[in-house]
Amino acid sequence: MQSIFGTDGIRGRFNKEITYSLAYKVGYALGSNIENNNPIIIGRDTRISGDILLQAITKGINESGRKFINLGICPTPAIPFLIKKEKMSGGVMISASHNPPEYNGIKIFDHNGQKITKEFENKIQKLVEEQNQNQSVTKKEFSLKTNKELMDIYMKSLIHTMDGENLSGLKIILDTCYGSATTCAKEIFRNLGADVRVINNLKNGLKINMNCGSTNLEPIKKALEENPADMGFSFDGDADRVIGLDSKGNVLDGDHILFLWGRELMEQKILTNNLLISTQMANLGFEKAWNKIGGILYRTDVGDKYVHDAIKEKRAVLGGEQSGHILSKINNFSGDGILTALQIAKYCKKKNITLNDWFKTSFDPFPQKLTNINLDFNINKINPKTKILIDRTIEIYQANNTDNFRVYIRPSGTEPLMRVLVEAKNQTKVNSLSSEITNKLSLEINKIMN
Repeated sequence: MQSIFGTDGIRGRFNKEITYSLAYKVGYALGSNIENNNPIIIGRDTRISGDILLQAITKGINESGRKFINLGICPTPAIPFLIKKEKMSGGVMISASHNPPEYNGIKIFDHNGQKITKEFENKIQKLVEEQNQNQSVTKKEFSLKTNKELMDIYMKSLIHTMDGENLSGLKIILDTCYGSATTCAKEIFRNLGADVRVINNLKNGLKINMNCGSTNLEPIKKALEENPADMGFSFDGDADRVIGLDSKGNVLDGDHILFLWGRELMEQKILTNNLLISTQMANLGFEKAWNKIGGILYRTDVGDKYVHDAIKEKRAVLGGEQSGHILSKINNFSGDGILTALQIAKYCKKKNITLNDWFKTSFDPFPQKLTNINLDFNINKINPKTKILIDRTIEIYQANNTDNFRVYIRPSGTEPLMRVLVEAKNQTKVNSLSSEITNKLSLEINKIMN
């Protein structure tokens, strides 16, 4: 059996890679591996399949002899926060993050609120493999009461991160993406005094991440044009990512957020070694500008767990991804889109500056183009020799990186895609090189596979 774990937990299409039976086995394996008798906390996003997977996982946990608490629909970062705060034995988030509605996933956290280690994944994998019987959905599933009190504790914790600063006088638009942010984002910003307008704010698992949210900014750009505001924030399906926009619709992605927030921490002399952690996707313009003001940018492989590992290893206080997944010391390095949005708004209020004016002090990005090559196979499930050949082909294209030009190619950790990033100072060069490399790489992969 191939590993069920990818770069961010277990993920796939519901009823194909992610089934009721698998979810039950994972729940049972998790319950059998935790080291204390405290409850396991479970949450989910709005996907239709979330309720079925919740039933399966809780049934497995129950039959392993462990207790659980159902948080219901919530942002992913609520789970690790509450694990630590309430001394839970672990937690599960049922979500496929920014992926389309037909996908779902299972993210597992340990008793410290951290994503589980590779060793823990292997233990769960082993137990899943040993459970031969397939579980099917029973006709009468049990009713799972949600715990609203714990959700209130999480929401209050976000308000406390503002250090007494309010957002009165700020007009803010939020795109909650029909997902987890619908449960609390509007209420939190309003409690802080902001004049808030929210779009895509229904809990709708059929629309989650569909033409909205952090992966599609057109709805929030349109909302800003029709109802001018000081800033906008667009979340993904489970609210662990956010992309910001200023009043003119300029996009504040994860690179800009890290640069601006990092510079504030640098000026306060609380940024360890003036160090930021990001990934291979971070813009060259960001890196050059950060170096110019005395900062160091350390790049990891793509995935928040790699960023998290590097933060811990190098004792950094801030890191993240261009996609808007930002990890900060404030909440024990758990990516939280709502927390990030609050911090950006807080700095604007504190500095008495518009986001548009603050954004003008950020870096000039190099043109980048990210192209996806569709694969009709999962690259992690092909034989080792074929994978080596594909890896060598990728290395050839990446070998020509220079100071002003960069190619980065990687298989997606969550979908059957190869992602090709090309960046250079000149947009025309980026476009031509992107087409050339994508076409050549597609041909090479087809040759290898056939």
